This record gives sequence, C-alpha cells and structure tokens, in this order.
Amino acid sequence: MNPSAKIQQDTKRVFYNQGTCSRTLFYILNREFDHPMEAEEAASDVLAGGIALHGDQCGMLWGAALAAGAEAYRRAASPEEAVPVAILTTRALLDSFVQRAHTPNCRELTGADFNNRWSMAKYLLTGKFLGCFFLADKWAPEAIRTALDEFASKPEVLPSTCRSCASEVARRMGASEEEAALVAGFAGGIGLSGNGCGALGAAVWLKTLRFCRENPGKPGFGFPGAKETLDAFLQATGGETRCETLSGQRFETLDEHTAFIENGGCKQWMEVLEGSGSEPN
Repeated sequence: MNPSAKIQQDTKRVFYNQGTCSRTLFYILNREFDHPMEAEEAASDVLAGGIALHGDQCGMLWGAALAAGAEAYRRAASPEEAVPVAILTTRALLDSFVQRAHTPNCRELTGADFNNRWSMAKYLLTGKFLGCFFLADKWAPEAIRTALDEFASKPEVLPSTCRSCASEVARRMGASEEEAALVAGFAGGIGLSGNGCGALGAAVWLKTLRFCRENPGKPGFGFPGAKETLDAFLQATGGETRCETLSGQRFETLDEHTAFIENGGCKQWMEVLEGSGSEPN
C-alpha cells in the first residue's frame, strides 16, 4: 500500500487521536516527510478553528503550511531559499484545499462561531464536526501529493531576496531560522491569498510553541497567551484580521510581497504582535 493510501485509511483515526484539524495535517505531512516535530505539532492546536477559534482559514491549511515550511527548510541550501519555497508550496496547498472544500475559511466550512458556546455546542451535538473528519480524510492524500509535486518542481532560479511577513514577526519575537521558515508560508494571509493575517498566525503559534516546550505533553489548545495575542491584535486593528484589508492590497507575486515588507508595509501590526511576544504566562 502506498503512503498516501495508508494515510487516507488512517486520517480519521489520526484526527481523533490528535484532537485538532491543524495538528492532524501537520502530523500527517511530517510523517510523510519522516520528520516528527512533537512540540511544534502540539503548538499548532492554537490554529484550529481559524487562529485561536477566530474563524479564519481552516486549521488544516495552517498545519499543512507549517509542515511545508519545515520541509522547505530541510531541503533548502540556505534559510533564505526556504522562504520562497515555503510560500509557493503553501500557495499550491491552498489552491488544492479550495478546490476540495470550495472555501479556505473555517467559519464558512463549519457554519459555527467557536467563541459562542451555543454555536460550539450545536456544532458538536448535531454531528457537524464529522464534516471536518471527512474533509481531512479526503484532503490529506491530496495535500501530500501537492507538497511533493511542488518540492519536485521548485524553480531553478528563486528570488535573491524574499520576505515573509510571518517570518519577519517570528524573528522579531526571537524565533530561530528554522522556526521562521516553518511559518514562512503564512505570508500574505497564507500563500499570498489575502485571507487571515499570516503574521498573526505566526505570533500565536510561536507564543504557544514556547509554552509547549516548557510543558511537554500538554496540548497547545486553550493556551491563554494565544488569546491575549489575538485580542491585542483585534483591538489594534478594530477587529480586522484579513490581510487584504490590513495591507490595502492583494499580492500576486513573491516580489510584490517582499517590496511591501521592505518598504515598511504592515509595520504597525507587526509591532503589535512583536509586543505580544513576551514569555508565556
């Protein structure tokens, strides 16, 4: 049995055991790449429900993007090369996911507001959560194939300089080059798509990762420091999380996004997130 067929058979069991959609896809792709990352996977819990339950991109996308960033870092000749590869691979993963699910956003997929107790209860009691299990089961092997195809078709010539807003924030918060590469694909709202802010996703994941490393075996889901970061960001932006709205543009190319960051784009939002990066509670 080929790996993708085995993953398809086991995905619902993996989802049940891992507990969140984000960790499930991160876990599955990491094992396809033969490189488990237990603390990083646990921290990805916080991206389930669309960035700390906010309803932005589905956690499966965040988890897959983290795995793509990790593999890009391992394959790259340098940390600088990992950034564009991670972004391009994540963009392909996003396209694959939308083709399957018809939307990237958790709230549209589930019809639930996970910050509302009644809405959460209805989602669970009516069995709507099973839709996420079935979606993960269908998409996991597609995500594997998409990522492998993108790595195999990496452009021979990559931009000499490529910035990711998510990686920039991660570095400001003290991340290693590997951690910065893991979140690189979050750029521009995941794969330059203009959806929920990738820098925000990076900040809540990195802050949760610190907690998970200091508390081995504990899940990242429900870590209060992540909610504090989200709340600080929402207060600063007037409740807005969409990259396209916050940046005032939609990025079509790596060069456009790089130029935007180098010219100080989204500096005020990055500073908010950087300021939220103190040690976990």
